[in-house]
Amino acid sequence: MKYIILILLSLQLTAQTTFITPMEYASQLYKNPRGIGCHRCHGENGEGRLVATYEYKKENREFRGPAINGVDFKEFYSALNKRKRGMPSYFLTKKEVQALYLYLNKENVDAK
Repeated sequence: MKYIILILLSLQLTAQTTFITPMEYASQLYKNPRGIGCHRCHGENGEGRLVATYEYKKENREFRGPAINGVDFKEFYSALNKRKRGMPSYFLTKKEVQALYLYLNKENVDAK
């Protein structure tokens, strides 16, 4: 009996059961990776978005999140791992970056 319990326990611990699809995970990560979602600055689908307008030295200016849905993975990964003005640091794992890229390129995945 002891061995059966150990076998069942080890099977349960090694099972890779998940309750959401990779696209659902990617969507949730895009909307809230570490407290503030990518969609707030980059738009719902990575198309870019006007974040704020302001006046600086009597000149009207805009702060925009750039489009991120048309870049290749290498550029995307690199941009997420270096500091840019206005872009928070998220400290994402490579799998999380891959999930975000999947979300932004879902049309290409659906077409395959």
